[in-house]
This record gives sequence, structure tokens and C-alpha cells, in this order.
Amino acid sequence: TSFISPLTLVFPLPMDVYSPVGHIHTFNVTLQSDHQGTCRGTRPIQACVGYCESSAFPSKYSVLLASSFKHNITSVSQCCTISQMQTVKLRLHCHLGLQKTVDVFTAKTCQCDVCRLSRY
Repeated sequence: TSFISPLTLVFPLPMDVYSPVGHIHTFNVTLQSDHQGTCRGTRPIQACVGYCESSAFPSKYSVLLASSFKHNITSVSQCCTISQMQTVKLRLHCHLGLQKTVDVFTAKTCQCDVCRLSRY
């Protein structure tokens, strides 16, 4: 009989070398009311850009057992994301000198958080 000993592997992550970074990045967004551009406006808004911590390491023995030894690598990661948003006004200039104002979202603060696939 063979016996496999349950081992726990610990890999210290060099947090000081790979510290998470995410920051506000400003770019211009242009909106138009239709394909002809009947009403059109441009203004700067903000997004979160940067990188966050991720790691991959050999799976624990309990994970190996539960997955019939198929899940041999465990990955942990975070994504740079918006933690607070705010609404700003974007003025659309229309034909004949008319103007409309619409609300658009912009990032206020950023953070590293669980990566999600979301639709808004």
C-alpha cells in the first residue's frame, strides 16, 4: 500500500515588491443623439486603470482530493475596479443652437477587488 501524506505548501508573496496600484485616468468621451450627430457633446470623464495582486500556487492536498487530482494549480487574483462613482453632466449641442444635458457616470475612487464579469 502506498500512503500520500497531506502537505500544506506555503509560499510567502513579496507584497512590498508587487504592491497593488490603481489610479484615476481621465479621458474624453463623446456622445451623440443619433447616427447623424444631431446632438453631440464631449467632456472628460474618469476611469480606473492599473494592476492588482494575483498569484498562482500548487493546490492544497484537500483541493487535489476533491478534484480527483485534476485541479493542481490554484489562482487568486484581484482586479482594478471603480469603488465609487459619481454622475456628471454632459452638454449636448444640437442643430439650431439648441442644447440638451445628459447625466453620465464617472469614476470617483478606485480599488483592488474581486474580479467580476458584470453587465450594467
